[in-house]
Amino acid sequence: MTRNVVALTPRIPDARGVLAGLYSGGPDLRVASSGEGAVVHLRSHDGQWVATVEVPLLLQVPGEVRRLLGTGAEADAPVWWTEVRATASVSEAGRLAGSMAGRLTSLLGGSTWPTEAAHTDVVVLPSTEDGAPGPNPLGVDVLTRRAAVVLQDRPVIAATTWLTDLLQSTTSTDRELQIVTPFTSRLTLPTRTLLTNLPARWVVHDTEGGYYDGLSGAVLHWHEGRFAPATAPEGHTPIADAFHAHPSTTGEQQLHLSIRTSHPATDGLLLSGALEAAWRILTGAPPAGWATAEPVNLPWSPRQLTELARTRARKGVPTWLIAVGSTDRPAMATCRIVHTPAGIEEHITLASGHTADQPPPLDALPELAETLATRHNLASMLTQLRPARTDLTTPPHHEPPPVPLSFTLGPDAIRTIGRTHAEAIHQPRPTRLGPAARPALHYALGDATDPTAWRHLQRLNEHLRRRPQAHEGAPTSP
Repeated sequence: MTRNVVALTPRIPDARGVLAGLYSGGPDLRVASSGEGAVVHLRSHDGQWVATVEVPLLLQVPGEVRRLLGTGAEADAPVWWTEVRATASVSEAGRLAGSMAGRLTSLLGGSTWPTEAAHTDVVVLPSTEDGAPGPNPLGVDVLTRRAAVVLQDRPVIAATTWLTDLLQSTTSTDRELQIVTPFTSRLTLPTRTLLTNLPARWVVHDTEGGYYDGLSGAVLHWHEGRFAPATAPEGHTPIADAFHAHPSTTGEQQLHLSIRTSHPATDGLLLSGALEAAWRILTGAPPAGWATAEPVNLPWSPRQLTELARTRARKGVPTWLIAVGSTDRPAMATCRIVHTPAGIEEHITLASGHTADQPPPLDALPELAETLATRHNLASMLTQLRPARTDLTTPPHHEPPPVPLSFTLGPDAIRTIGRTHAEAIHQPRPTRLGPAARPALHYALGDATDPTAWRHLQRLNEHLRRRPQAHEGAPTSP
């Protein structure tokens, strides 16, 4: 039974539509909310968590439905997206999710994903048996002292409002979030970024009935209330055969940019200029849309995202956002905006996907570096190239590691380190960019085929950090 169901409707679900969906489980469902009201939690009359519903989103960005749901989804922007996720611990919860989505589309038109999940029957929820687990405060499928485990059966695991809210809630309870998927699932770039930077794990259920880490390939087993790496008799953690069973698609590549900017905190500051400039140079167009979670629903607007970041900053909360590109030139980015004593920093990860017929524009990287350094307060930028899927998703099998291409230090970083010291390295030898009085330094590390590129980056890293006041944006080895 499918646990994730999406209703795609041409009109917004109003109070009548929402009530019709809620009453698909009878009149005894209890409602609570989280994520500043963006996620609604449904509980049965005896307190068991049954499902979550994300508030309807108006998708105005072309291609988002297909990017996240695949070619079988029968809708595109503009369309209202209402997602229901059922728990695995209540036997009828999946049918309840299908009934809620089916009732919405019956009233408003449109379609559901997956199509076969939709119906309009009233679903009777079973009562809790004696000895059954009590209410789950996080609304996950399995909750232990050490982990919060959720089961996902969708083809693309997106950084939805529900998932980002759950990550925050789990972290605050000192638990590790563990997402269990079939081996056919893939992660979006934002989801992978979140799982890499937070205490979380992608648990893949393979065809042989075992489990492994989708990012490292380490064989996992259930141990002391969580999925943990297994240990072979020799003392090491084995790598799952399934992790090596699917080679990467030939000729596909991803160009990755890690950009940090630092701006004075002025009233007239407009954020995302560096992101848009880099996007235009790499793809020939600006981003298509932005949001604070997936699906990305808002047309690209630097002014709107700046206003959101400013509002959150007044509350002492950093802003994390996602940007996507047009359907014909795959590109995606995440950006974290934080206030520091020096001003406003943007930490940007931008990736573009390329085929053999559309190779990455490596010759444009010096121009890109100079543009960011002279116009957008660049602090540092690291560029890398890796063989990987053009659609920018991560599959649960081995992909070759990225190869460093270049590293750039902005003018203020050069001043902090000392220009003489920053230039006093012969391999890699820096190139000055911008005005002579305030230059940036661009270090070419290789052409993506040079196996010594990582050694060049490590040597540069050690050289720049040798100074007592080394620049905090200097590159670090992975």
